[in-house]
Amino acid sequence: MARIPMTGGFQVIPEGVHVLKIIDAQYDEDFGKAIFTLATSKGATCREQFSLLKQDGSPNEKALNAFSFFAKNAMNDFDMEDVDPTELVGHYIRAEIIHNKVPSTTEPGKMKTFVNLGDKAPADGFEDAPAAPAAKPAGLDLAALLGK
Repeated sequence: MARIPMTGGFQVIPEGVHVLKIIDAQYDEDFGKAIFTLATSKGATCREQFSLLKQDGSPNEKALNAFSFFAKNAMNDFDMEDVDPTELVGHYIRAEIIHNKVPSTTEPGKMKTFVNLGDKAPADGFEDAPAAPAAKPAGLDLAALLGK
């Protein structure tokens, strides 16, 4: 029988401030739903969703304000007037991760943890990215310098 390798499983991003990369954007214009998938440098993911239209089809001003703040921070452009959600893919944002624990509606007695983004700020990339190896000085011959 074939063996199937195990993964680390799904892990909730810990609370605290993290730099996240936007790795996917989906937008359903008919329903005004914008969904973004964000990832930490270690690959843990979360989703941020904005419902930009109310059920009656009118603009949801609170969600538009929240999305605008999210997008302007991700693009580090506070003067932009509009954006295609896919333009945010590949950009980074620094955000406070907040856990919201609520009772499960499908499994009585169990709690579910939702990850929400709190304070946001622009970010240029992951802070814990590996540093580039130090360059070796070119043309330095220790034996020649010591006269050997």
